[in-house]
Amino acid sequence: MNKKRFFLLALLFAFAYVVSVYAQDNSKETSTNPNRPTTTAEKRERNRNQVVKEWNTDAKGKRKWMDHLTVWDERGLKIEEIEYAVYGQKERITYEYDAEEKCIRENVYNDKNKLYRIRKYEYNEDGRKKVQYNYNPDGKLYSTKIFDYSYQ
Repeated sequence: MNKKRFFLLALLFAFAYVVSVYAQDNSKETSTNPNRPTTTAEKRERNRNQVVKEWNTDAKGKRKWMDHLTVWDERGLKIEEIEYAVYGQKERITYEYDAEEKCIRENVYNDKNKLYRIRKYEYNEDGRKKVQYNYNPDGKLYSTKIFDYSYQ
């Protein structure tokens, strides 16, 4: 075998090795890999029709109370979140979405389940939040939050 043919064969084996190592590394990048960042679609699929209850206990484990409740709908969109204290509900938030499944409104309720805050959102073309408008329950705008994105 001449040197040129040997060199090409060695190069081919080296290339095949690199491709196989790369393929093995990428095969680990599935949704079963807990270290991999999950895409929005994967998160939504995982959360479809899910209800998560978070519980607290006292130091001795004798008293137990619900701390947090989160509910997702059949599309995997969060539709309700309730924060609890020992005495009961602290705050409840319901979420509304547009046709593109972006959250456009949050209704915030107090410990007596009375609406006390409305948040509405506008988005940039890239899908990130642009403006948050904060309203009183009577619909009067009381503040605006503007999102400014930059990189260092």
